[in-house]
Amino acid sequence: MEGSGTGFRKELVSKLLHLHFKNDKTKVSGDVLQLTAELLRIFTMEAPVHRVWQAQAEDAVQVGVEQLEKVLPQLLLDF
Repeated sequence: MEGSGTGFRKELVSKLLHLHFKNDKTKVSGDVLQLTAELLRIFTMEAPVHRVWQAQAEDAVQVGVEQLEKVLPQLLLDF
């Protein structure tokens, strides 16, 4: 996944996770990094799709931030 350009690099995911750890000595296994990277990839692919569906349901001419704001709470609950 790392070389394909379609996912998140493990180093980036590790840095993002460690920004929120209270203990600097907390370690994350490679499997956890890979799983988290895959979840981020899926989430970033799903958000625009749901946004378009919302715009279509509203018969909107353009897809805007408003549609993302409407679908984001449910999308976050799904993850």
